[in-house]
Amino acid sequence: MAEITAALVGKLREMTGAGLLDCKKALVESNGDIDAAVDNLRKKGTATAAKKSSRDANEGVIAQHIAPGAKVGLIVEVNCETDFVARNESFKAFCDELAKKLANDPAIDLEADRVAAVTKIGENIKVARFHRIEVSGNGMVAAYIHTGAKVGVLVEVGAGKEETVQKEEFKQLVRDITLQIAAANPIAVSRENVPAEVVAKEREIAAQSDRLKDKPAQALEKILDGVVDKFFQTVCLVDQGFVKKNSEITVKEHVANVSKQLGDEIVIRRFVRFQVGETAA
Repeated sequence: MAEITAALVGKLREMTGAGLLDCKKALVESNGDIDAAVDNLRKKGTATAAKKSSRDANEGVIAQHIAPGAKVGLIVEVNCETDFVARNESFKAFCDELAKKLANDPAIDLEADRVAAVTKIGENIKVARFHRIEVSGNGMVAAYIHTGAKVGVLVEVGAGKEETVQKEEFKQLVRDITLQIAAANPIAVSRENVPAEVVAKEREIAAQSDRLKDKPAQALEKILDGVVDKFFQTVCLVDQGFVKKNSEITVKEHVANVSKQLGDEIVIRRFVRFQVGETAA
């Protein structure tokens, strides 16, 4: 049995930041092997993390990463237990690094990173969800994180010519679109992207309302068409009033104006919008 000296315990404590008794116990278990003792303490950190994972983690932030060249982008929701930790710079830095790693390799195993963060921060942390976009053809991907990091947007916008993508007017349009999505919360790019069951539900709800339930069938169908049209104007990105222009024109009209200005066809291809807590059970 190797002698466990105070100096050895102190060295392990300095290396790991663990408590005095924990360090001494780890050295006893490893028969004085300091590297094995470090591993033992890390394993105990893992056990602590597993215990904490039973607690709710419904606070958190949205983080993003856009790779150089703006052809690959990612947003991720990372949850913690308290808003205090969500505002902690160390937690935010962890989330930013997480987003970068996932953007580079969405299949990467991040459990070791998560466990290390749990041990350091002292709260349960979980990666709730992430979404990665890789541009197909000419275009760019952009992200926007709203103040407080509770809402995040990732969007892909395409063009007919790659030189269009490099122009400042195009980049400004893309930035404006991310702000639009954050503020107006659309569920789809266009009407064609809204699931049929969602449209059917809107028609059903309207048809059963006190205002319409006694209408003749022929008149009712026309009214319901109008109800659905208004619904599309609310939830479809291109049909929404363009917020930056005080809704005087639609997003579709603004995109068309910039397309004409640049002599190209610009298309909003896809987007995602995350809000912290949407996935909380």
